[in-house]
Amino acid sequence: MVDDEQLSRSRAIHRRTGRTFYYATRLLPERVRHATYVLYAFFRVADEVVDDAEGVDPEEQRRQLEEIRRAALTGDTDDPVLSAFAELRAEYDIPDEEVDVFIDAMGTDIEKSRYRTYSEVEAYMRGSAAAVGVMMTYVMRPDDPEEAIPAARRLGEAFQMSNFIRDVREDIVERDRIYLPLETLESRGVTAEQVERLEYDEAFAAAIRDELQRTEALYREGVAGINLLPRDCQLPVLTAAVLYADHHRLIRERDCDVLAETPSLSTLRKIRLVIETRWRWFWTKDPEAVFATVSDVPSSAATSHDRPGEPMPAR
Repeated sequence: MVDDEQLSRSRAIHRRTGRTFYYATRLLPERVRHATYVLYAFFRVADEVVDDAEGVDPEEQRRQLEEIRRAALTGDTDDPVLSAFAELRAEYDIPDEEVDVFIDAMGTDIEKSRYRTYSEVEAYMRGSAAAVGVMMTYVMRPDDPEEAIPAARRLGEAFQMSNFIRDVREDIVERDRIYLPLETLESRGVTAEQVERLEYDEAFAAAIRDELQRTEALYREGVAGINLLPRDCQLPVLTAAVLYADHHRLIRERDCDVLAETPSLSTLRKIRLVIETRWRWFWTKDPEAVFATVSDVPSSAATSHDRPGEPMPAR
């Protein structure tokens, strides 16, 4: 059983590094909230091997990731976060496969910094955001996990794509990575070199609109499956979706310029969204209806035609 020290360490990591998700996590029932702190801390420990790796050679990064994999699967470790995750994985029967694909995705960041197609980005997300969604689903314990998992994967991908779009500047400046598909950029006449130089123009804005629309299709798929989760988990997951998707409003207000600075939700805005989502939920208990009302995401693909830029398919 996860002890107080392990939980305290995990929660501190979550609060420090996952501020948007942390707001929604606090709404989860205790049976899921504490487990989520542990899950998120595990994700960050692995992620930081490749994101905070200045001066560390690739072979050492790979060795560290393999050590994390071994600790997560066996529980043989003195690290409080990794030992807590190993206990959690066993308690909730999280498949080894999800740990493996997650660690493999982190390893991809060591050697890959550009993605030509959306299919490549999607494959990366299968091991990162989608794996996170699957693990969270096991922790929530829905009546039928296999039915709930596809939507959980889509919602995880939506969250991560929102982050990729929001963080273009940060990813290129701090890590020399571009997660936006190069094919999307090139279809609008934008080169990777232009992004590297942080040169904003209308062509770049059009490419961002394309990816916003693709991501919003993922939100619609993911939110449609929230009602498959236990009732006490539905509002927190819906709130997380509303918070992440609100970055799209910020991005559009800035004419899709994510190169000058990284858009960030204010604490006041987060509180307002949490309150409004909860109020709407009180009256309807319908995830799709609440999301359509509170979020800036169009309620259907047809509606998105009214926005600038040509819509792109979700797949």
